[in-house]
Amino acid sequence: MDTTSLTPLQTLDLQASLLEGRFSGPGEFAALLRHALANAAAQGWRELLLCDADFNDWPLGERAVAQSLNDWAAAGRRFTMLAVNYDAVYRRHARFVSWRKTWSHLVECRVCGAGHKDNLPSVLWSPVWAIHRLDRARSIGFSSGDAGRRTLLRERLGEQLLKSSPGFPATTLGL
Repeated sequence: MDTTSLTPLQTLDLQASLLEGRFSGPGEFAALLRHALANAAAQGWRELLLCDADFNDWPLGERAVAQSLNDWAAAGRRFTMLAVNYDAVYRRHARFVSWRKTWSHLVECRVCGAGHKDNLPSVLWSPVWAIHRLDRARSIGFSSGDAGRRTLLRERLGEQLLKSSPGFPATTLGL
């Protein structure tokens, strides 16, 4: 949805639907991710940056998430992923792998070395809102639209991206 066609009241309603505060548990974390991607599509967020060691427990393979990503994808958008490895994505998230192939011109996937696993945050970042999982084992963290928090998260992610290299190719060429 193009938010330029929305009335100010409709835009305010969409932004009000972004949940803020602490979350606890894998169910709440997954629900927030689904909610974020649905809002990204509805509001036309220009950039998404997802970061996690392996994305194993993210709901990327779900039909609703794939639909949200399809609705979000458009010219001028950027989707960046950063991980230590993408083995779990290939294994558990077939719909996402298919979406990544279709929209490879919007998607950049990066890898950090295994030595970065403990330093790599678990984050969904956008220019509007962010989810930051502070404790991966218990899925405890916060979601916020606070500009200061988002800026600090983006700077931290930028440092990790500088140390990364391309990974998770959209296609693999064989001989």
